[in-house]
Amino acid sequence: MEKSAFRIGMVGIGRMGANMARRLKEKGYALAAVYDIDPIKARSLAAELGCSAAETPAGAAKGSNTVITVVTDDAAMRHIFSESDPESLLQFGEGRLFINCATLSPWIHVEIEERARKRGGQTLEACMASSIPQAREGTLYLMCGGAPEAFERAKPLLESLGRSIRYIGKAGEAAKVKALVNMVMNINTAALAEGLGLGAALGLDLTLLREVFSQTGAASRVLETDGADMQKRDHECYFSAEHAAKDSGIALRLAEDQGLRLPLAKATFEQYGRLVEIGKGALDKSAVAELTFPGRS
Repeated sequence: MEKSAFRIGMVGIGRMGANMARRLKEKGYALAAVYDIDPIKARSLAAELGCSAAETPAGAAKGSNTVITVVTDDAAMRHIFSESDPESLLQFGEGRLFINCATLSPWIHVEIEERARKRGGQTLEACMASSIPQAREGTLYLMCGGAPEAFERAKPLLESLGRSIRYIGKAGEAAKVKALVNMVMNINTAALAEGLGLGAALGLDLTLLREVFSQTGAASRVLETDGADMQKRDHECYFSAEHAAKDSGIALRLAEDQGLRLPLAKATFEQYGRLVEIGKGALDKSAVAELTFPGRS
């Protein structure tokens, strides 16, 4: 499809969804409508981008031929794709392409693909392994799952959002890969928090320690993104502790289905679960350091 052929609806305009919408507008795509569970947020972004603020998911789909969704979890996904709710996206499923970008369980993508197919629509999971700045800059790393024809239909649009677009396989396959990406990332983050926390307890210079880590086998991507934030207690949210817990939970369920024990993933899941329990789930995943540094909560 040519750029001019896309009429886009956005459903879920948190920090990722809103910045994806801004990027598409900047690249010359026609944004028909935005929808969010928070109507004030929807109206504000709609005014900024010069499009409609839909009052329901169905309203976002009605004037669109392509709908991008970025919702929080499986329950939210089932709600916006309800087969019985007259306000769901499926009320205008015929001919639509639904590109689903949130980190969800693999089985929900299979379920939603079937629901959309019954209504004459197509779905594609486009799992994002990036954060807010990349959403705004159009440099997301996207892992896609679904029918090959849905991928080809979405590809021109995805190339405006991502620096790397990988087709993984049928529905649910990209979500499996994304769950493993986040599982390993979360383990690395929790491990870094323990290393720096022990370093603090030993009275070491943490800036020096981070530099040594970066030049040795302790180096990791999360050292670059989260190390200084852990040291400075700067937990502005780019990827929340609550989402880290959710995603580690998805990976553990996959492991359980395969009869595998993953003790590191389980321990990490429990750490992020603790953050959620003490009311810090909205902080960035770097806040796991609050559980390991001496003198912190």
